[in-house]
Amino acid sequence: MNASEKAQGLEVATKIAAIVHLFKSQFPDAKADLKPWSNDPDTLELVDPNSIDIGFHLPGWSPRFQSRSMLVQIRFHRDPVDASERLIGVDTAAFNHQGQAWRLSTVDQWQLEGNYRPADDVGEKLKCFCRQVFELFNQNSNILPS
Repeated sequence: MNASEKAQGLEVATKIAAIVHLFKSQFPDAKADLKPWSNDPDTLELVDPNSIDIGFHLPGWSPRFQSRSMLVQIRFHRDPVDASERLIGVDTAAFNHQGQAWRLSTVDQWQLEGNYRPADDVGEKLKCFCRQVFELFNQNSNILPS
């Protein structure tokens, strides 16, 4: 779900701002897009209501990133018993003129996959960002309001 729509309440808005800050501390040239999803019916069908989605755009195509834009999805699982949510993973996908260039998911092996992978230092910075997101959300077990 678009981060702009999830930012209801001070705590969630503060965490979203912290996520943007963490990403920009690793990649200062990136511009955040808190509304990466369009509001058309086909797109909305694909949106995960249990995620915070933020787009990051580079000033142009970057050979080090092998992309121009990245979508970061912070995924949560809602416990049906106590209605709490916990972070289950961070998915990052990068896009170039041919579509998805690569992806990094913390749900499995934390491996970069794709036909156009970024430079090694970019991959390490992305993994550092993901670890920082886990630290941010593990400070508090009930992350998002109902």
